[in-house]
Amino acid sequence: MLSREEYVEQAYFFRRLGEQLGLNAPAQDVMASVREEILAITKLPLAIDFMLDELRHAGLFSPAMLKLDHYFTPFQSYVIGEAEDDRGRFDLRIALEILRREAEYRAGNPSPQGIFLYQFESLCRNRLGYDRGLQAVAHDPTFNELWRQWILKIRHQVGTIDIADLIYVVSDYYPMVQARHHGGPSDRSSETEAAKGRRLFGEREGRIALANRRKDPQLLFASLHRQLGYPSVPQPNLMDQREELLPMLARRMERLETRLKLWEEERRGGIDLTQFYEKPE
Repeated sequence: MLSREEYVEQAYFFRRLGEQLGLNAPAQDVMASVREEILAITKLPLAIDFMLDELRHAGLFSPAMLKLDHYFTPFQSYVIGEAEDDRGRFDLRIALEILRREAEYRAGNPSPQGIFLYQFESLCRNRLGYDRGLQAVAHDPTFNELWRQWILKIRHQVGTIDIADLIYVVSDYYPMVQARHHGGPSDRSSETEAAKGRRLFGEREGRIALANRRKDPQLLFASLHRQLGYPSVPQPNLMDQREELLPMLARRMERLETRLKLWEEERRGGIDLTQFYEKPE
């Protein structure tokens, strides 16, 4: 875990980088400019220098973040790597906004529950993939070995088992409900210390998860966001299709005119193929 000053400067760096990239400014110039604004007593300027070298040589800075695993978390590197993937549609500005809000949350009073739910919701809403995404989440320094084992376990269960059920069974509320159904004490006093240590979520999170079983997961995330106070996950802005309507109609009209012209030529005796031949120099 880093100090609060590091997370504050990271949040500022991701915010400024996203703002300047939205203006179509070159990434190298933006990072070099923002580097001068970062607090010099932190380690972020050194990390920016290393990312700048990687950006100049490879055109990407996610590989540099992977190498700086003592400073950037695997989740941060994974999100930027997905945004820089040419085969995907994940916007880099959305990725930077995700990391900015997470860094601001870490600079306050974060909880392992809030960090996991924020990172997991970011994977869900932006379709970043559960397998490699949860593997990156599991190696976050916030989580202890028990959290890490549970995250790697649900990596193969998400999609077949409701996330509300996965949270409910590892919450403090689960043994209370089970004891009530079996006629036992409704508190945790009868549990062993080992059983108590395996609970990752509190009674409040368990109640919310039980209330949202077999419902839209967005309702579960919205309730947990309000109660736990972790940041809301940024989502991509839907493009206004009306702006593309006129150019699309113009292209369709051009194709219709071409087809109509070819049909008329065929009715007059055949299509003159010489018009499609390449003219000699």
